[in-house]
Amino acid sequence: MLESGAFLYSKANEAMQAHDATGATKVHTTPETPVPLQRQFAWIWRKLMAMGISGAAILGIVTLAARGQQPGEKPRALELSREVRPWEFLPITGTRAGLLGNESGRVEAWVYPLKIFREFHLKLHTEGRVLAAEALARTVTVRPESATILYAGDTFTVRETFFVPVREQGAVILFDVETEQPLEIEAVFHRDFQLEWPAALGATYLDWAPAQHAFYFGEEQRKFSALVGSPTATEPHAEFQTNYSESQESSFRLGPTAKGQERKLIVIAGSLEGRAGAEKTFQHLTVSYADLLRESADYYRDYLGKTVSVELPDAQIQQAYDWSRVSMLQGLVNNPYLGTGLVAGYRTSGESQRPGFAWFFGRDSFWTSFALNAAGDFSSARLALDFVSKYQRGDGKIPHEISQGANFVDWFKGYPYPYASADATPLYLIATNDYVVESGDTAFAKEKWKSLWKAYEFLRSTYDEQGFSKNAGIGHGWVEGGPLLPVKTELYQTGLGIEALRALANLAHLTGQEDTSKELSQNFEKQKPLMNGAFWIPEKKRFAFALDKDNHAVDEPSVLSTVPMWFGLLDEAKAEAMITELAGLDHQTDWGMRIISERSPKFSGGGYHFGAVWPLFTGWAAVGEYRYHRVFPAYANLRANALLALDGSLGHVTEVLSGSYYQSLSTSSPHQMWSAAMVVSPLLQGLFGLQADATTGTLTFAPHVPADWTAFGIGNVPVGTAKLDLHCSKDPGGITLEIKGGSDAPTLVDFQPAVSLRAKILGAEFNGQRIPFLVETNGVDQHVIARITVAGGPNSLRIRTRDDFGLSYSSTLPSMGSSPKGLRILSETWTPARDRLTLNASGHGGAQYALSVWNGGQIASVEGARLVKAADGGAELVFDFAKESPETAYATITIQFADAAKKRERK
Repeated sequence: MLESGAFLYSKANEAMQAHDATGATKVHTTPETPVPLQRQFAWIWRKLMAMGISGAAILGIVTLAARGQQPGEKPRALELSREVRPWEFLPITGTRAGLLGNESGRVEAWVYPLKIFREFHLKLHTEGRVLAAEALARTVTVRPESATILYAGDTFTVRETFFVPVREQGAVILFDVETEQPLEIEAVFHRDFQLEWPAALGATYLDWAPAQHAFYFGEEQRKFSALVGSPTATEPHAEFQTNYSESQESSFRLGPTAKGQERKLIVIAGSLEGRAGAEKTFQHLTVSYADLLRESADYYRDYLGKTVSVELPDAQIQQAYDWSRVSMLQGLVNNPYLGTGLVAGYRTSGESQRPGFAWFFGRDSFWTSFALNAAGDFSSARLALDFVSKYQRGDGKIPHEISQGANFVDWFKGYPYPYASADATPLYLIATNDYVVESGDTAFAKEKWKSLWKAYEFLRSTYDEQGFSKNAGIGHGWVEGGPLLPVKTELYQTGLGIEALRALANLAHLTGQEDTSKELSQNFEKQKPLMNGAFWIPEKKRFAFALDKDNHAVDEPSVLSTVPMWFGLLDEAKAEAMITELAGLDHQTDWGMRIISERSPKFSGGGYHFGAVWPLFTGWAAVGEYRYHRVFPAYANLRANALLALDGSLGHVTEVLSGSYYQSLSTSSPHQMWSAAMVVSPLLQGLFGLQADATTGTLTFAPHVPADWTAFGIGNVPVGTAKLDLHCSKDPGGITLEIKGGSDAPTLVDFQPAVSLRAKILGAEFNGQRIPFLVETNGVDQHVIARITVAGGPNSLRIRTRDDFGLSYSSTLPSMGSSPKGLRILSETWTPARDRLTLNASGHGGAQYALSVWNGGQIASVEGARLVKAADGGAELVFDFAKESPETAYATITIQFADAAKKRERK
């Protein structure tokens, strides 16, 4: 009775209101950098724990309260809203069509692979004036299935909702008008009726179709067609060209709204099979748009409900994670000539026929597939792998890119792009293994074995004398051009080639080819130390970017070294040193990782492959840093990508940003799939350390959560036939993992939470019974390893500790156009007795920073910072960089713990 939903909900709200009354959220903040929600959550958590309420119950109810959601209420759909930024990208996409535009309301329409129009915009006729709607755009609201722009004038509002059904060859634009004076909407556009690059239709034309109240778009073969109009459309004005004048604009009006409220609509329909198909789709969208809108909303809501969900004290990361799952899914495109696969990204094409990277890419699909697998979306991952493998070259090489217009031209032989990369081939082997292991779909491995082996044979044909897979003469690795080239092989490419051996060895094992598996495993064990030696520069204590034609190390420290870290291929001590270098302000900006240091003479902030920040790099770094236990730079990188999803093109993560100032590059695709994946993978595979092996029924769960996360939950985690819900909480006495779900088949859960090196591990109990455990220690933290078997029903694992301790820092994005100003924790060093911790940090001269402290009662003294205790029992370490310091300043903070002070007193 104590923990009933209504009771807990009321207590959570009381706690939050009390917290708000304290003004605690105003400590060390500015309007641009508010304290993240997790600090509020931690305060509320302590208050509710004091009432005797369990951790799992608090987690669920406080999350509902923070969202304004009542107990038992159906989860609300995702929604983001803000004031309009006219320049920001606004994509609305389905699997067969898309509206691509910006927040001012200018859009272009696609029914893949066909572009219909561009420069669509509105004119509003009222009170004898013609108003440009884009000048009146006030707010934008996005949902997975639609986007709405609010236009406001003196006496009216118009809400324009763009909607693309998931599976239809068309789109609908809705207008909800509220006006005091008569108002009429005029829709204006430029016909741009052509196939996607590099294909072309030749001559096309436009006519008015009175029966449909729509413009008809056609071409001479009468194969491709489209209709754009409305049931209320009047006064059509078509483009024209004469000897004396011309206009590219076409327009129609939607009929007047006299006064009050009214809904209007515009329907866009395309067909690749003649006019009859376009008319059928046009009629269907006109009659059924409301049902289709509900179906699309349900489609995304159901997707979020069946894939891996999270309940986090960091509301921004949770929101970004949910949107990033949607953003990846929106990369699925059904091209009727090529099949269904993952496109790389979206951007407006303008007067060209290239909508960003809205065609199919091999390596983009593979990097995205890791996140799809981690989130439990195995069907999309399989579709992506299967699609790319269909276009494998005869010698086994895997394609780099496949245009949506590929079937209309001699794409695979007449163009240089299809097989331009070298890295797609090893990534195919790695991604296939990841999919098979996570999903348990060993039949797919058997089905694709010939393709996999052909890919390996091609990869093997690229080896140099050391057995490293080359870039030179084969195709680009990561770097496609610029001052970092030429090289013989990148560390990135070599690492992928070696990991491909391990991946194929496992696939061989799963398909019953043990001799092949053994041979490949032996090759992997041989090549891994060779790579660690060949690319290491001992005197600099860092890895080279690449080897040149003479096998000399190319000394250019790069974030690309975190790719072999992702797979655990680098020696621990060497990786530790490399991460320390990459954690500096010259590599890590507030919005992500530069490809090389800004101190390099080859650096340019706008250099696509020699200075820019890619969220892809940032995700690589986060996963690699978590694998090697470096939580401060890892969490900063995870948060950077997450915050990007809530800024820029709302709900999406851009392709590439300036390496000097916080803004996207002018050529960036603002909705990039592998960038969204680099929110999902760093959270699930990095911070949570989740790795499911459906072939053995095992789940590894090795979290490195921020110190001030006292509770979190992960739902719908697939492990073979089981789906598990995990709820984890901690208090000064230990860590509790509660597991629900499962199946009749037993699931082995390998729980490996990170705790402080100070912590003493007192014991472990599973469902009330003592169980054995192991402790693995590294230079930064220690992991308690407890292996349990669950088979349905609720289960509880308690790890008892004493003297656990933690620090955390939540980064923020700077204002647009600014340079980096955040804090970097470069290293953490403990004394052998674990009684003193030294942090080396860098930051902006003149700035103040604060670290959250968990279980800070153990601290006896601090040098280089101030320990500020709050009334609620929490604490922060606050420190300043002197104003007279250079722009990048450094600090050392030393924490002395109470047990050391007591020892001195006894002496």
